[in-house]
Amino acid sequence: MPYMLFIVEPTGQRATRTEAEGRAVYDRMLAFGADLKSRGLLLAAESLTSEGDATRIQQREGKASRLDGPFAEAKEMVGGFFLIDCATREEAEAIARTCPAAEWATVEVRGLGPCFM
Repeated sequence: MPYMLFIVEPTGQRATRTEAEGRAVYDRMLAFGADLKSRGLLLAAESLTSEGDATRIQQREGKASRLDGPFAEAKEMVGGFFLIDCATREEAEAIARTCPAAEWATVEVRGLGPCFM
């Protein structure tokens, strides 16, 4: 069953790292993804830019609105994801526990399924 591992990190956290520290963290995440791929579990993975590059779009009563980031009310942001395919939620949670990002962020595990459930 497919599961999404969302990397939910505090906003502004990336700015506290030096470039060398950021690259070291990124390299650890790449190695984690490579391991998942070698085990046949990885379907997709991407890192996302910071909330300063984000835009929120809403459509209400025929009117569109756009809000550019960063978003004052946001305390966290989705920094990236791993889409994996494994047998059970327990396996997905075990994989999430080994994700390097669990050391500085939250790894949210969610199954894929229809939005009406």
